[in-house]
Amino acid sequence: MKKIQSAIFGVDKIVFLTGAGVSVPSGIPDYRSKGGLYTGFENPEYLLSEACLNNEPDVFYHFVKEKMYYPKAKPNAIHLKMAELERDKDVTIITQNIDGLHEKAGSKRVIDFHGNLYDCYCQKCGLHVPATTYLKSQFHDKCGGVIRPDIVLYGEGISNEVISNSILAMKKADLIVIVGTSFKVSPFCNLIEYRNHQAAIFAVNKEVIRIAAPIHMIETDALQLFEKL
Repeated sequence: MKKIQSAIFGVDKIVFLTGAGVSVPSGIPDYRSKGGLYTGFENPEYLLSEACLNNEPDVFYHFVKEKMYYPKAKPNAIHLKMAELERDKDVTIITQNIDGLHEKAGSKRVIDFHGNLYDCYCQKCGLHVPATTYLKSQFHDKCGGVIRPDIVLYGEGISNEVISNSILAMKKADLIVIVGTSFKVSPFCNLIEYRNHQAAIFAVNKEVIRIAAPIHMIETDALQLFEKL
């Protein structure tokens, strides 16, 4: 605790790399653990794939609508502390999460690496629509096109803009803190290769993270740690 407190409050430029474990305390399940979003599905990756969206849009819509959205979820102490730090420091959050809770907490510099469920658009005419509209119908009432959330599906790539902005943030950071992720999903985990090599790296996760770089590993519940920061 003393080491990470000293590290956070002793630098100006911080990058937080966050994953599903950050949002679990807000009531949003992760993907693969027992009771997670994928529980009970034989091929869950297909249900969140570009192929499913294109070939079976009704199947895709039903899964996303029923399993992915948690509009009543609120930011927890992790989100709030990161937003608070942004008031005095140059903080960038690069998140795998698609729930928008970092933005709800007040963070301004957030890179949604895999997109955001609450940013929806019509694939036919390109107009953006509120998520509340999408949750009522997958069809755009203006043109009849199929609406989709602007998230990265299996079979799709990360945009060049997101990649370049993430790499730039990593190169500038004085401190990198990995929070609530096993850090195994590529290309997200590959961002560490572009770090400022003078930056200290901390990881706060219940399971050990192994990367090809010196790291201060804190095996603990992220919520409890951030409540004490």
